[in-house]
Amino acid sequence: QVQLVESGGGSVQPGGSLKLSCAASGSIFSDYVLGWYRQAPGKQRELVAAITSGGSTTYADSVSGRFTISRDNAKNTVFLQMNSLKPEDTTVYYCDADGRHVGGGNYWGTGTLVTVSS
Repeated sequence: QVQLVESGGGSVQPGGSLKLSCAASGSIFSDYVLGWYRQAPGKQRELVAAITSGGSTTYADSVSGRFTISRDNAKNTVFLQMNSLKPEDTTVYYCDADGRHVGGGNYWGTGTLVTVSS
């Protein structure tokens, strides 16, 4: 059974930084696509950033240039460095590990809350 555990959320002032981490236990392979999503109340979950096994990345337009996703395959961990945070970044962030393209499953973490407020 795969479990994803996020950490690093919290409260920060506008313009501040936070770094989220997501550690996977169980059979997460290095060829999984790892991603971060967020979901505000009443809205659909949206992709924030994703990274492939080869290190290719994609970002939502709203975070491009401010957020950086990275991964450590040896530790089954994915990170999201968030800089220049804005109040509109406030919401719950979820980690995702997607191995469906290689016959695996798709797994979600339980979420970590990020609050950006003065």
